[in-house]
Amino acid sequence: MKLTILGGGGFRVPLVYGALLGDHAEGRVTHVTLFDLDAGRLSAIERVLGEQGEGVPDAPVVRATTDLDEALRGADFVFSAIRVGGLAGRAADERIALAEGVLGQETVGAGGIAYGLRTLPVVTHIAHRIAELAPDAWVINFTNPAGMVTEAMSRILGDRVIGICDSPVGLGRRVARVLGARPDEAWIDYVGLNHLGWLRGLKVGGHDVLPRLFEDDALLGSFEEGRLFGTEWLRSLGAIPNEYLHYYYFNREAVRAYREAEKTRGAYLLDQQAGFYEEMGKPDTPPLGTWHRVLADREATYMAHNREAAGVGERDEEDLESGGYEKVALALMRAIARNERATLILNVRNRHTLSVLDADAVIEVPCLVDAAGAHPVSVDPLPYHAVGLVTAVKAVEREALAAAESGSRATAVKAFALHPLVDSVAVARRLLDGYTAEHAGLAYLRR
Repeated sequence: MKLTILGGGGFRVPLVYGALLGDHAEGRVTHVTLFDLDAGRLSAIERVLGEQGEGVPDAPVVRATTDLDEALRGADFVFSAIRVGGLAGRAADERIALAEGVLGQETVGAGGIAYGLRTLPVVTHIAHRIAELAPDAWVINFTNPAGMVTEAMSRILGDRVIGICDSPVGLGRRVARVLGARPDEAWIDYVGLNHLGWLRGLKVGGHDVLPRLFEDDALLGSFEEGRLFGTEWLRSLGAIPNEYLHYYYFNREAVRAYREAEKTRGAYLLDQQAGFYEEMGKPDTPPLGTWHRVLADREATYMAHNREAAGVGERDEEDLESGGYEKVALALMRAIARNERATLILNVRNRHTLSVLDADAVIEVPCLVDAAGAHPVSVDPLPYHAVGLVTAVKAVEREALAAAESGSRATAVKAFALHPLVDSVAVARRLLDGYTAEHAGLAYLRR
C-alpha cells in the first residue's frame, strides 16, 4: 500500500513514519512518497527516516519528489500536512494581528483567517489533482486551519477526505487518566469544530464518569486544561473545553501575553526550525538524535503564552507526550484499508449530526470508521453558548471559502469582521491590507 505525504519535508513527518514502522500486519504501508517544494527540507527528513528505519525488517521504502503529480500517481492514501507561506508566514500573521490588538494565532482569529485565505487556493488545486490522478485515494488532512481546509477539499473529493487533529485525543487521554480509566476503553463525548470543541462526557462501561471529575477540586485542577481554564470556570461550563478555547474565554489575557512575549510562537518556531534544517545540512549531524532533541523542546513550549496568561507553570511531564495525530492517522488508515472498525474523533461533513449546521459543514465529532469511510455518530444538541461560537466561526469559515473562490476583497473583509475575536470592521479592513501587503499568496483578493 502506498502513502503519499504532502509536506514531506515537514518536521513532524518522522512521527508518522515511526508509527508506520510499528505496523507489521497484512495490508500495511510498504511505500512512502514524500512531496515538498523545498528539496533541502526533503533531504533532511529523508536522513531522519533513514536512521529510523535502520534494522527494522521490511521498513516502508521512502522516496522523495518535488513534483506533485508524480507524488500522487498510484497513491492509496494521501496525507496532507502543508504550510503555505511557511513559518515566516505564520510569524507575519501573528505580528500583523497583534499590531491591531487582536489575536494572530495560526488557526484562531485573524491569523487563522489569513492562513486559510492563502492556503485554500492551494489545497483546492491539490484536491483537483488528486481527483484526476488518484481518484480512489483517501485523503487524510492535517493542514491547518484543519476544519476549513477539509471542507474546501470535500467540495471536490466528497467524503474521501477526512480531517484529523491531535487536540481532542490529548484531551480525552488526560481526562481518562485522572479518572483512572483507560483511554482506549472509554467513549469520549466530544463535539464542535476543529479547535473549537468541548468534552461533555466520558463513558466507561456505559456509565458517564465525568461528573465525578467536577465533584473533586483536586482532580479537576490536576491536568492541563484544569490549570489553564481554572476549576471554577470548568465547573460553570459543565464540560472540558479544547485548549484552543482559551483564546476565546481569556482573549484579553492571551493577547497581552503574546504582545509582551519576547517572541510569538510562530517567530520562535521559525528560528527553531531554521536552526534544525541548517544543522541537518551538515553531513556529520546525527539525524535522529538531533530531531528528538528539537521535538522535545517543541512539545515543552507548546501554548506557553496561554499558560503564562493563566498563571500556571511549565507543562507536566505526562503532558509532554505527543497528542498522537500520527496514531490517529494510522488507526484511520487501518480501519479503511482493512475494514478494522474503529471509533475516532475526526473532522467530517456534518450530514445530520448537528441541527444548527447544514449537511456539508465540516465538524469535529466521534466517528465510526470502516472500509466505507468515517461516519459521524449522533450527539446531543449543543448548549446555546456553544451554538453561538460554533455558528459564528462556521460563518467566518464560509466567508473565507467564498472569498478564496471569488477573489472578492469585500468577502474577505467580511470574514475578518465577523470573527468573534475581531471587534471592528475598520480593524478587519486594516488587517486585510496588512496581510495582502505581506503575503504574495493573497494577491488574488483584488475584486
